[in-house]
Amino acid sequence: MKVLVVGGAGYIGSHMVKMLSKSGHDVTTLDNLTNGYKDAVKYGQFIEGDIANPDVLNKLFSENSFDGVMHFASYIQVGESVEKPSMYYRNNVSNTQVLLDVMVKHDVKSFIFSSTAATFGEPDYTPIDEAHSQKPINPYGHSKLMVEQILRDFDHAYGLKSVSLRYFNAAGADPEGELGERHIPETHLIPLVLQAASGRRENITIFGNDYDTPDGTCIRDYIHVNDLCSAHLLGLEYLVAGGETKAYNMGNGLGYSIKELIDVAKDVTGNDFTVLTGERRDGDPARLVADSSLLKKELGWKPEYADLSVIIRHAWEWEQKFDEWGSSSPA
Repeated sequence: MKVLVVGGAGYIGSHMVKMLSKSGHDVTTLDNLTNGYKDAVKYGQFIEGDIANPDVLNKLFSENSFDGVMHFASYIQVGESVEKPSMYYRNNVSNTQVLLDVMVKHDVKSFIFSSTAATFGEPDYTPIDEAHSQKPINPYGHSKLMVEQILRDFDHAYGLKSVSLRYFNAAGADPEGELGERHIPETHLIPLVLQAASGRRENITIFGNDYDTPDGTCIRDYIHVNDLCSAHLLGLEYLVAGGETKAYNMGNGLGYSIKELIDVAKDVTGNDFTVLTGERRDGDPARLVADSSLLKKELGWKPEYADLSVIIRHAWEWEQKFDEWGSSSPA
């Protein structure tokens, strides 16, 4: 297949580009490098540009016959979305619609969308399946849910088929060590914990230890970035073969508490580090775990790296390469 990956210079996008290329597909990355890194695009063609620009998109689609498009170009920080909702609705919703309009114009019918568990809001039950109500509690979650609705409408009106994948907690790094996670600022738990293990941070803070869980700390579902990418590839193959618009929840279905994660990180790294306890944060539910049985049943998805120690080991191998990549900034 010939695939366009927007946001392919970012964390998940760069791993997706590698997987597509290694699977024999012709891949083009479009990224404005706001949060991505040009040196992370190690495969296929790279074009610096923005999905907000229809001229750039029309030229790209006129010169290429894409079989499908994968979207990794959203802003993802919940707290920032609360402070800057306009920025999130503009980029995550309006700019995505520009891309979809150009796809319709050029008759490209297959679209893979990175959605999020944040569309569900406070869970009514866990594990969370696709039947769970979607009631986001922040602009980030609202923006992703809006795109899911737009995609359903574009299917009805224009025949544009899509698969939306609702991530829980993407984690880990390329098992071969070529790629990994580098956000500025970093907000994800595993890399923050590993920064404490490597000495780049003085400590790590657990926010709340009095939840209704076995050890009092929040339970979360972590999915290896390569397993996440494999689901995207299965989704694209499904659409190109004539599949209908779908949305799937995606996680390991295995919940680990914050304390458990820290203990595994100490064991994997062989390093001890200071762990502080802070107050609960607003909006942190006690448990967030995915029910991915529908994805497994319908697309045949099988996570390869479900064990938390493996996820952390791959992330730790990347963290230990910090001197190679840490001085760079998005450019």
